[in-house]
Amino acid sequence: MSGSVITISRQYGSGGRFVGRKLAEKLKIPFYDNELISMAAKESGFSESLFENAEKNTTYSLLYSLSMFGTSTGGMYGLPLSDKVFLIQSDIIKKVASQGPCVIVGRCADYVLRENKNVIHFFLYSDIEHRIARVIKYYNLEEKKAKETIEKTDKKRSAYYNYYTGERWGEMKNYHLSINTDSVGVENCAEILAKYADSFGTGEI
Repeated sequence: MSGSVITISRQYGSGGRFVGRKLAEKLKIPFYDNELISMAAKESGFSESLFENAEKNTTYSLLYSLSMFGTSTGGMYGLPLSDKVFLIQSDIIKKVASQGPCVIVGRCADYVLRENKNVIHFFLYSDIEHRIARVIKYYNLEEKKAKETIEKTDKKRSAYYNYYTGERWGEMKNYHLSINTDSVGVENCAEILAKYADSFGTGEI
């Protein structure tokens, strides 16, 4: 492998998390998804739920802030709480990336590491029928609820990404490669990304 850090952005229900984990296993490098939440909470002393809900809320109310922090942390001063959470999470992403090759899923990692040359950015998407089927299978939701969850989650991810990066979530120019996971399946998708990583930086102009 070229020794690259890999970021994976994905539509909800596209199988991106499963692809990312399989990719990390194939390349024998660390995998970071929910692990970033625990790391950010531990280092900051903030509640894990703040980081879990980061993509769901780009702003926080006074009552929500007080319920999470109380009145002694200074969380109500300076930057908005949502911005503090984003910056703390970004620092964790930069930290794990500095430690060597790894796979990082979501959390605007492609933007956070945009100035790092040896980072590969992938975007995974899928058609709505396959996404609904995955959500029903893995999250035990009824079809109607699964579709609603997909639509709401993607909308929130897009708003969060657009708000903090000034870029459009899923826009082709922000990624090295975008793949429809339905066309190849999760296992083959991981294999394709692994081969891409092995060849990264070897192309000629």
